[in-house]
Amino acid sequence: MASSSSKDNPEGSPTTSISSLKNQKQDRSPSVSSSKDERWPEMLLSRPEKSYFYTTKTRDPVVIERSNLVNISKLIVKELIEQSLRYGRMLDSDHLPLHHFFIVLEHVMRHGLKPKKGLLGPKKELWDILQMVEKYSPEAADITASVRDLPTVKTAMGRARAWLRLALMQKRLADYLRILLEHREETLEEYFEPHALMLNEEAVIITGLLVGLNVVDCNLCVKEEDLDSQQGVIDFSLYLRGSNSSHDLANNANNGNNEPKQRHINTMLDQKNYIEELNRHLNATVANLQSKVESLTTTNALMKEDLAISKNTMIQLVEENNQLKHALGQDITKDSRIKVTELHSEEEEKRSVKSTSSEKSKGDKDTESAKCLEEERKKNAELQKELDLQISLKAEMEVAMKLLEKDIHDKQDTIISLRRQLDDIKLINLEMYKKLQECESSLKHKTELIAKLEAKTESMGSTIHQLDEKLQEDKAVRKSLEESARSLGQKAATAETRAVAAESDLRIEREWRISLQDSMIRDRDKISALTQEVESLKSIGQKYMSLQEEQHQLKVQYSEAQKTLEEVGATLSENKLQLAELLEREARAAQDDTPNWTSDKDASACAACAKEFTIARRKHHCRRCGNIFCGACSEKTVALAGNTKPVRVCDACFAEVRLT
Repeated sequence: MASSSSKDNPEGSPTTSISSLKNQKQDRSPSVSSSKDERWPEMLLSRPEKSYFYTTKTRDPVVIERSNLVNISKLIVKELIEQSLRYGRMLDSDHLPLHHFFIVLEHVMRHGLKPKKGLLGPKKELWDILQMVEKYSPEAADITASVRDLPTVKTAMGRARAWLRLALMQKRLADYLRILLEHREETLEEYFEPHALMLNEEAVIITGLLVGLNVVDCNLCVKEEDLDSQQGVIDFSLYLRGSNSSHDLANNANNGNNEPKQRHINTMLDQKNYIEELNRHLNATVANLQSKVESLTTTNALMKEDLAISKNTMIQLVEENNQLKHALGQDITKDSRIKVTELHSEEEEKRSVKSTSSEKSKGDKDTESAKCLEEERKKNAELQKELDLQISLKAEMEVAMKLLEKDIHDKQDTIISLRRQLDDIKLINLEMYKKLQECESSLKHKTELIAKLEAKTESMGSTIHQLDEKLQEDKAVRKSLEESARSLGQKAATAETRAVAAESDLRIEREWRISLQDSMIRDRDKISALTQEVESLKSIGQKYMSLQEEQHQLKVQYSEAQKTLEEVGATLSENKLQLAELLEREARAAQDDTPNWTSDKDASACAACAKEFTIARRKHHCRRCGNIFCGACSEKTVALAGNTKPVRVCDACFAEVRLT
């Protein structure tokens, strides 16, 4: 799965968090090769230099990986709770977010798990850790025994998956995880590395998230599921919010609503960071596995060479053994023949005279031949022991070779599954890159509009300044014209001869003055319109600042709402239990003839069919007699005195009520 970038909200998950946006300058481009030198293109949006959205900070990849796991867990748990409350139904094995939850929980539990030591050493399994819960919590003994008795589950990982499903149906998964964390020194430190999620503070956050799942009802059939096989990958498209197009963003900008645009940009950047870090983590995992495979292949080649050398040595020893056996047989036959001839000659020559001396020499020769034969037998026994030792060494090397080949096949299967996950992540990465390009194009368009508006305001300011200068010139011209009119009037009284010329000049001057007045009126109208436009631009700027303040307030409200949701999830289950207890108390108080209510601890089998209770066969009280029955023997309901609705009764009480 996701790695990673589990590494982060990388800050890993696709939620809009400020810490994830701090690392956006360190992300790589979503290319197929995932090269470290490539980067996302610079965005054309002007931003302040000291903004916390664009500060860089190097972080430990392990910390980023843990943060990723926590954030994707938050997303999936939130989706589970929302769908359960929205539809109000019981979730089954086919529910996709529930399937994703178990995959992420498995990654959380196996994060930092120690590998086995040596080729033949014991392997660290999650199932061994989960079995320790029954030492500290007796309630876990039932599900642990049920998992051990499952006939369809063969592997330790399959038993661990079945145990997690049964614990979720029991609504004690958060409690069991809390027990492991409380006894981490006794249970977890032996199995996990120091940087593992289960040994750090993020495990407490996971426990808090699992408490919210107590409001979710699940019905999972672990016998029908193939829990031994490898789990699938997560489809992150269910949890990636805000897939708006660039056209919608442009419309939002024209309407002046910048808050959805900023939220969408933050979400897209956060999702891009998560996918890129996950891609890099998967690449690192594949590289590590490839290096391990290469080391195993070299070790395999060396062991094959050692095996060939040992085989050659063994063949040489067998040949030497055969030669020694053959030589030993020839020597014995030659010695026996020589001794027989010598004995016959000696017996013939000295039979009559030296009978006693011949018997003594014969005994000495027999003892010498017996000693030689005993030495040859000892040498043969030593060679046989060495041969047996070489054969045992060969058998051990063959067993080691088989184990090594099996380990190599497991690593190859893991590499294949990780490559598939990497391909899926790359596809999602490309989609996120396309979405980011759409956002950047919309931002380019907005910046161009802003530049055009600024140029327009500058041109309007220069036009207003020119109109002011022209107005002053018109006023000066008007004054000069008025003075000339006065002088002409005085001259008209004294110069009658020039009356006609003066009247024509005066008519021309009047027309010119009227045209100047009309132009002045038009200039005033233009000035008023430009001043109104300047005021509207100022109001738009004030609205933009207010929207930025509202955006910051909404971010704070969103973080507070998330914390409130986690607290509401914890209190909701407690309120349900309290409500059920209050209803039962009111019903008991309203009845005069209250039946003897059998305790759950006293009943281990159904009072009617005598079948033992299990996780699948649950306990039910008869509201009339108070005894405990299974679901099949108490499925009927009838209206009793003191109850407004029909309640569950056993078959016998149902028959009695019908007769009465």
